[in-house]
Order: sequence, then structure tokens, then C-alpha cells
Amino acid sequence: MSLSLKIKAFVRPSVLLVAALTLSACATSQDVATRSNGINDPYETQNRKVHAFNKGLDKNLVRPVAQGYGVVPVEMRNTVNNFSENLGMPGVAINSLLQGDLRGTGIATLRFVMNTTIGIGGFFDAADELKIPAHDTDFGETLSVWGVGEGAYIELPVFGPSTQRDTVGLVVDFFTNPLTYNTLDGDAELIPPTAKGGAVLNDRERFSDTIDSVLYESTDSYSQSRLIYLQNRRFELGQEAREDVDPFAADPYEDPYAE
Repeated sequence: MSLSLKIKAFVRPSVLLVAALTLSACATSQDVATRSNGINDPYETQNRKVHAFNKGLDKNLVRPVAQGYGVVPVEMRNTVNNFSENLGMPGVAINSLLQGDLRGTGIATLRFVMNTTIGIGGFFDAADELKIPAHDTDFGETLSVWGVGEGAYIELPVFGPSTQRDTVGLVVDFFTNPLTYNTLDGDAELIPPTAKGGAVLNDRERFSDTIDSVLYESTDSYSQSRLIYLQNRRFELGQEAREDVDPFAADPYEDPYAE
């Protein structure tokens, strides 16, 4: 057995074990959020330290690079976004199936096939031109459909705001996407993260005014970004009506760490 196959054989059960342990934590804390103005943040001290790190990373690296990336023609930047989104479609199809959403599974599969073929590997959104509706989901939403509580709020280094449930989803999504294993070896392994990085920089530049106002003009950027993330995420999952919501939450991309 090759080294890569041994790694894959080890990684799959390891991911499931981590998921199981974290889900247990989520299950025991899923009702806490209802007792503190809708926010369950028992790790606030640690989270604020991570937030300070993420804020420094944005100020010294992400924002300047995104500003430089902004000089690239928007058409070219959009092709990178399209390519990155297409790489995630197999995972979207799998999660839709796990949620019992056969229509979503069909849409994600069809979009992947159309964009990979007619769209030349996903650089062009041929599916959109063919009026195939957009569709997106993740394992965090799958867990929500299965009845798993969101658990405590967590701010992750680099990735930003999350919850226990969505953190598990982030890890599982990586290892359940078939393209992960097709690009795990050789130079091809750099393609997905490079494309994702380009998409993140594009969004950072596109929504720079709003993101800067949250991170650098808010009285408490940690509380503001936490509120925006939780409101948007709960709205996406149909768990919270958008009433009396902070204006920054009107667009999911206005989350300071949205990707």
C-alpha cells in the first residue's frame, strides 16, 4: 500500500472520530444559546485572542494583498471564483443527498457536469447561462437538518467565525469532497486551495468598505463580527427570521470572514 493510500485510510476514520466527539459537545450545549440573548460563547476569552490574530492578519496581509488583487480585471477574477465554486459542487451534491434533498443533488450534479465540460473546467459559469439555478450547502447544514445543535461560538484562526457544528462541517466537507482525494498527491494538490484563496481575496476586495467598517470602525469588532456571523448563518439555515437585524447582515458576504 502506498503512503498516500495509508494516509487516506487513516484520515477517514480519524475525521469521523473527531466529528463524533465534537457532535457530542454540540448536543450537550445546543440549548445554551437560547439563554444568553441567542449567543452561546463560553470561550470568549480565547476567541477574542484568535480574533485579534485574525484582525492583525487581515490588516497586515489579507487586506493589502486583496487591494493589489483588485487591479486584476474583474472578468479574470470572476473566472477564478467560478472555478473555485465548481470544485466544491461534488461536496454540495453529497450534502444535498445526505439532507434528503434530491432536487438539490440533481442541481449540484448538473451544474458540475455543465461547468466542467461546457464551462471549460469551471472557469465559466455555463450552468448559469443555461438557467440552471445556483445551489449551495455544506455539512454544517447537513448536521442542522439532522437535528444537531450549533453548539458554542468559536472563532477559528484564519477561517474566522464559526460554531462547534460548523467547525465539524468544515473538516468533514474537506474529506467528503471526492476532488480532495483526486488532488491529494503532486502539484495538483495546490489547485483547490489556490483557487479558494483567489475567491477569498476577490470577496475581501469587493466588500472592503463594509468589512473595514466592521473590523476597524466598530467599537467592538469581535462582538460585531460574531453577531453578523450568527445572524446570517441562522438565517441561511432557516432558524431565524431576518427581523430587526443589523444592516451589515443583509448580505452573507458582509461577514468579515465570509469566503
